[in-house]
Amino acid sequence: MRPHFWETFAPGDPYAARSVAALRAGVGREPGALPRALHRVQVSDEVLMAGGVPAGFAAEHVALTLFGVHQQGQARPVHQSGVGLGAACRALRGCGQVSPIAVDRRMGALAGSLDLGELASHLRALVQQLRVAGLRLDYTRLFFDLRAWGRADPEHGRRVRAWGLQYADLARIGAGTPGPFLTAPGEDLAYWERYTPKAPRAAAELAALRGGADREAGTAPAMWHLYRAEVSPYEQSTGALGSRLAAEHSVLVLFGLHQHGRRKAMHAPGVGLGEACGRLRGSDRVGAHALERRFGNILTSVDGHELARHLRGLVPLLRAADQPLDYSRLQSDLRGWDVPDEHAAVRGRQNTPAGRAAIRSRWDRAFHSTAADPA
Repeated sequence: MRPHFWETFAPGDPYAARSVAALRAGVGREPGALPRALHRVQVSDEVLMAGGVPAGFAAEHVALTLFGVHQQGQARPVHQSGVGLGAACRALRGCGQVSPIAVDRRMGALAGSLDLGELASHLRALVQQLRVAGLRLDYTRLFFDLRAWGRADPEHGRRVRAWGLQYADLARIGAGTPGPFLTAPGEDLAYWERYTPKAPRAAAELAALRGGADREAGTAPAMWHLYRAEVSPYEQSTGALGSRLAAEHSVLVLFGLHQHGRRKAMHAPGVGLGEACGRLRGSDRVGAHALERRFGNILTSVDGHELARHLRGLVPLLRAADQPLDYSRLQSDLRGWDVPDEHAAVRGRQNTPAGRAAIRSRWDRAFHSTAADPA
């Protein structure tokens, strides 16, 4: 297939300048309003007249009009391969010309857009800011983002996650370099390790964590600045979900539920899940048989997703009893729950957590030994 218009655009070409003007004239108009020669995705007039606009054609229409707005008055092409939307917004946030809070809100609005029309409206305002700041964007990647924009599309969450990972630059944090949200000492720690109940934004941040309960990891904009998991450059570029981010997301949600309304810190280093549940059993806050049944469901979880679901049912009981938990250990255990036992048994395997069998055995021993001797 021939390249997209923005991939071959040359600023000094008179035809290209007229074409950019035609693209800007298409802003706010229906797909099919642009000169057909500027489209790579082709569709027949019969299809358009019947109202059946393919997703690819509609996405390219939006991308072309955005490119026209962005390219206006620029001496060099604004399309730059490899600069995803999240990376471009991160650069905008740090350029000093736009309030970081304003960019945060715009990113949230983009990720929360309900349909392609709303997303296009937010993007038009964004590309004008990128143009003024002299920043570029990968329009081919944006085209694929737009084409996948639909809540029923399985690619939707992956695209939003890529925006968030690029915006927070978690791959840079994993490489030992401060990201855009690490502006003070100690902010490289996991959220539960640096949490301070009296901090000005503590209540809002806990609410953001609880709001992520029904969201895929990396798709809740309010949580992007709270992640500290290491991700690979590939995961950040493509939005692929890795085990570290998945585990941290689940633990952040659990901590948000656990810490809600509590002045005492609910993260306690050294208090594993089995010990915490054993103490709960000895506190008479919950029936012993009911707790054992719930704990048994946790131990027999078939994967990390089911385990996180059972833990969300347990945490309110721990919260009611003011029983803290080691969330750093829990993060490692959640990540290890889906690690095959034969992989975990390989000695010298770098950064490989314990496997499910070892975790289950440790939790079970701690639960029964603590329950037998609550003191």
